[in-house]
Amino acid sequence: MRPYTLKQIQTFLEVARQKSVSKAAERLFVTQPAVSMQIRQLEDAFGLALLEPEGRNIRLTHAGQVFLTHAQAAMGQFKDLEAQMADHVGLKKGRIDLAVVSTAKYFIPMLLVQFDKLFEGIHVQLQIDNRENVLGLLARKEVDLVVMGRSPSDMDIEATSFASNPLAFVAAPNHALVRRKQLPFSALADYKFVVREEGSGTRAAMQRLFTQHKTPLQIEMEMPSNETIKQAVMAGMGLSFLSMRTMRHELASGHIALIDVKDLPPPGHWYVTHLKHKTLSPAARAFKDFLIEQGAALMDSWS
Repeated sequence: MRPYTLKQIQTFLEVARQKSVSKAAERLFVTQPAVSMQIRQLEDAFGLALLEPEGRNIRLTHAGQVFLTHAQAAMGQFKDLEAQMADHVGLKKGRIDLAVVSTAKYFIPMLLVQFDKLFEGIHVQLQIDNRENVLGLLARKEVDLVVMGRSPSDMDIEATSFASNPLAFVAAPNHALVRRKQLPFSALADYKFVVREEGSGTRAAMQRLFTQHKTPLQIEMEMPSNETIKQAVMAGMGLSFLSMRTMRHELASGHIALIDVKDLPPPGHWYVTHLKHKTLSPAARAFKDFLIEQGAALMDSWS
């Protein structure tokens, strides 16, 4: 068997995740030929095909599926090894693999800047995706920590809240509902909504609310981006349900307005999460402690 490298395995895992060489190249910040070369060298090392074309995408061969299972487990072991070795270095330097749900991108950069002022030698590798994909990264031990709005109940994890996560119904400023006070939830049944895609935590929270109030939800359009949804709301396409943390500029400028709806639940929370049996490196522990101790105050002053 020919030698193979950790980089080749990491490239394979990204291609398997994206089911596309081009998308994997974008995520890895390399060219498509570079990704194809890494995969080809890995296949040559084992003497068999791990991927095969499927239309414009790719799929795993049977051998590729077996390889994926063991590669994910091996990467989890490597991360534990890194954490153990980091204990011998302390906080002078280190690396954190952090994944956050897409709504958190509005405040995570600010928190990372503040964290870097305290620990300049720690490098944070950041991934941003929807809740479903972020949970996949966590389950496969591909990240050390996750920041999300609601901790999963079906995983063996440790989740600690560090800041509030108020959610609100919003509309264009000239919408008729903006002028009404203490609106009954049932009134929302008469209006169309622009919403996040399936797999989004905000989408799931909104659907739970409509189900609890036995109110039908009219979906005008799904969009994979909070920014696009805000533009759609401002244009009058429909109402939406968004985190207040994502709208500080639009609310302050009057481009988006809140709808006063009765019987909304109290604000949720942002959680820093990791697998319960995960060995956190000193760097990861430092970032977790930083979020718990300073995250809320920094976020409140920011948004």
